[in-house]
Amino acid sequence: MPTPHAESDTAAPLLGRVPHPVVWTLLYLPFGALTGFVTVPMTFVATQSGLSITEGSLFNGAQLVSQWLKWTWAPAVDITLSPRKWYVFGTTASALGVVAMTAIPMGPSTLPLLLGVVVVASLLNSIVGMSIESILAATVPKAEHGKTSAWFQSGNLGGAGLGGGLGMTLFGVLPERWMTGAVMGALFMSCCAALLVVPDVPAHRGAGGVTRAVANVFADIARLARTKGGLLAGIICFLPLGTGAAQGTLTQAAVAAQWGATELQVAWVQGYTAGAVTVVGCFAGGWLCDRIRPRNAYALIGLSLAAIATAMALGPRTIEAYVVGNLVYAFGVGLAYSAFTALVLSAIGKKAGATRYTIYASLSNFPIWWLGLVLARVADKGSTAAMLLTEAALGVAAVVLFLVVSPVVLGSALPEELDES
Repeated sequence: MPTPHAESDTAAPLLGRVPHPVVWTLLYLPFGALTGFVTVPMTFVATQSGLSITEGSLFNGAQLVSQWLKWTWAPAVDITLSPRKWYVFGTTASALGVVAMTAIPMGPSTLPLLLGVVVVASLLNSIVGMSIESILAATVPKAEHGKTSAWFQSGNLGGAGLGGGLGMTLFGVLPERWMTGAVMGALFMSCCAALLVVPDVPAHRGAGGVTRAVANVFADIARLARTKGGLLAGIICFLPLGTGAAQGTLTQAAVAAQWGATELQVAWVQGYTAGAVTVVGCFAGGWLCDRIRPRNAYALIGLSLAAIATAMALGPRTIEAYVVGNLVYAFGVGLAYSAFTALVLSAIGKKAGATRYTIYASLSNFPIWWLGLVLARVADKGSTAAMLLTEAALGVAAVVLFLVVSPVVLGSALPEELDES
């Protein structure tokens, strides 16, 4: 398969010096911040605006539709414009999307329109992540996957905390909601400045034009599925493991009120503080993945999140329990997301990074999507305790299934990873 540049495990010499990994944090902030804006302030005000818990969960569900289907348009990022150009396009579109979300009043009559805006904005926002993933795959040596994953997911989850907390704060202090969207959009655009220190990765083009390039990209995916690392990564990503899906429901006003939490406490616990805690979790997860196989770390972290959800379900319904439970849960989510990135980077190699990474991200977003909707329904028709126990039970079942399947794959004749020498 034709390649645009020489590759090695230790460097990408034709692309220039790899920047300090904090750059990945800054570049990924708009992606995470839009997610946080939808899942915290937009979701929180849903039940305040006459919507049910189930209807409120549709905002996060609408956002995740594009996230688990984004593999269908990921090849365009690999084979057309350079990742840096795609990043500017995706960030600009995300900024306009958050303005549109806040310009439309929320209520039962406007719910379909708002959900449509969220879907489109999230679809375009996915390009932000793809463009960075393409650069990461081409420039970061394997020995730095754990560290890079920590910084990368710090932008995602720290950005989600910032977008959620700042969105809640601005909703409370600005006279018009569209002003909140304008401020958030301007912050998104400021992140483009970090592109100045990022290598310019060429598009993944080969002989035969766009059609042939798309075929080559999907041939890559088939090759990944015929490696032990690629197949196991796909299996574990598809399972409802380490999803953090309960966060979307715990954010809603009607649910937080069961612990006595107010709007201000939700802004801090699900926004600012959760963002900081998840960043710490990301670095802890990166440290762990530098010492044990990322797929093993991911399974272990999934069990930990199940234990945390169980403790929240059986614990008291007090503000203190809400704060502590959510922050510990946020730490576990940071661990899981960092392990996910290390897991994928170790499986995909260096070519067609946007598409390869996105395939696994789409797989992992599918259980987040359907599980989030299921948990909201359980909370609506049953109780928050039943919701948390449901998530925990599914997480444990997922680990058991992975432990059953894993020895079969590892004992097969498949190669451990792609040979791209």
